[in-house]
Amino acid sequence: MMATLACLPTFTRRHARLATWLLMLFALLMLGLGIGLRDPWPADEPRFALNALEMLDTGDFWLPHRGGELYPDKPPLFMWATALSIAITGSLRLGFLLPSLFAALGTLALVMDLLQRLYGHRIALFGGIALLTTLQFTLQAKTAQIDMLLTFFTTLGAYGLLRHALLGPAWRWWAGGWAAMGLGILTKGVGFLPLALLPAWYWLSRDGRLTPLRLRELSAGMGILLAVIVLWGLPMIIMTSLGDDPALATYRDNILFKQTGERYANAWHHVKPWYYYPSQVLPWAWMPLTLALPWAVPPWWRRIKRRDARIILPLSTMLLVICFFSLSPGKRGVYMLPTIPLLALAIAPLLPGLWRRRGLQHLGAATLLLLGAVLLAAGTLGSLGLPALQALAERYALSPWGWWITLGLTALALLGWLKPRRGLLALTLWFVVFWGLWSTWGYGLMNETRSPRTMMERLTGITGSDAWLALPAFDEEFLLQSRQPSVHFGYHTPIESQLARAYAWIHQAPHTRWMLIGQDHRDDLTCVALDNAHDLGFQNSEMWWLIPGTAFADCQSDVDAAPLFVAPTSLSDIPHGTAAP
Repeated sequence: MMATLACLPTFTRRHARLATWLLMLFALLMLGLGIGLRDPWPADEPRFALNALEMLDTGDFWLPHRGGELYPDKPPLFMWATALSIAITGSLRLGFLLPSLFAALGTLALVMDLLQRLYGHRIALFGGIALLTTLQFTLQAKTAQIDMLLTFFTTLGAYGLLRHALLGPAWRWWAGGWAAMGLGILTKGVGFLPLALLPAWYWLSRDGRLTPLRLRELSAGMGILLAVIVLWGLPMIIMTSLGDDPALATYRDNILFKQTGERYANAWHHVKPWYYYPSQVLPWAWMPLTLALPWAVPPWWRRIKRRDARIILPLSTMLLVICFFSLSPGKRGVYMLPTIPLLALAIAPLLPGLWRRRGLQHLGAATLLLLGAVLLAAGTLGSLGLPALQALAERYALSPWGWWITLGLTALALLGWLKPRRGLLALTLWFVVFWGLWSTWGYGLMNETRSPRTMMERLTGITGSDAWLALPAFDEEFLLQSRQPSVHFGYHTPIESQLARAYAWIHQAPHTRWMLIGQDHRDDLTCVALDNAHDLGFQNSEMWWLIPGTAFADCQSDVDAAPLFVAPTSLSDIPHGTAAP
């Protein structure tokens, strides 16, 4: 497609609207392919799906819950979007991925619209294709994590500010950009990332190149941002401060302080070195645009020396965002997602020239050859029974050999057809094939391994649908797929306290209560008659036991050791909110 754009600029201008709509339609088909074919997968998807289902089940939308327990880690906007999608479609499988899909399409539309206004339709199409084929962008568009919706709001915020700076004054877009940042903060606390535009904007505006920044307008913008936050934050503070439940005060303090400043400055998990993003994340997350960076730096530098604000603003913002997240000890690869639309804005005007670089085309061909050869070799050796690959297949209960062989052969076929001189086009088309197979064949292979739906159905067949189930040390995917009344004992409660409380609960009705627990907790279950346990086998990277209540007769219990929460989503005919008998 890029080759066509490079060769037919007149055609593109004449049919720009049609080309734009065709690209958006293709994006809808590619990003939407596979919706309805899988369940929510860990790490984050089951948690947010559970939050959303509980909102629909209980009618409590203001404060998110997880299995009946307050969930203080994130604001509720993404959960609201997921709940709305599930309610409209009437299906968890159809609904849980829709917020990410529409957020990705919105992000794509914003990037293309701004590029069209700054450079014209041809560059907008280049930028749209570049964004759509970037690995992490497409991956997150097909993942029900919070970050794609955050990226839409940060891109909308940057769009509003850039419209005002480069094409303004545009006061409505200025105000809209600040409002979008407020919504981004209600999605995930870092929605203020577009403020990284301001240093370069101030520097460039001193010689009249941009709409000037004035304290009065900045104060008004900050007021809009705070007003959006207060729409949810003030009622939340009132609700959690006036109630008698100490859990409400804990929720308030956690969401306001621990999950914001403390998590950034003193992260307690995902701790990585400062160079983690440029060395371990960006090389694959920005692929295939990563390949073009050595050729992009010289023209970027020439435009920076000319003080081209169209390049300097998105590029400087992208670099500041990377620095911002690199300074925090806690790092996850997905935090880099908001940088990808900024990268597309900065690199799009260079793409027609970069596309003609023979060295870049050959690098694309070499990359595709390496990917194809590795996948073809791994698939072939795995199908032939290579012990190391067979061990991995048994560990993850997955045999992807045919899938990998198909991807490898596709890579070699594209190279044979398009030749190294069109290596980037071959690599781009291969990514399209990859996502098509990922969303169909891949979903079919991985869903049984990554979703415990089948295991939970089998479990219900053993216990009966009316039996109660205890889930100490639970993961959200098991609670989400539970087909019977289920309880847990606090997500962050130490396992020893959870088990003492679970024993007390089970002792009240041992013939109708069961426990599901991972076999890695064997050392914590020395009092349990494990001869009576049902071995449920391997699921979601663990081996599992289903243990009847009668097996806990010799266990010492403590009813005050931990709280007990009844999961509303696990109750069917039992009235909502009913305590466990």
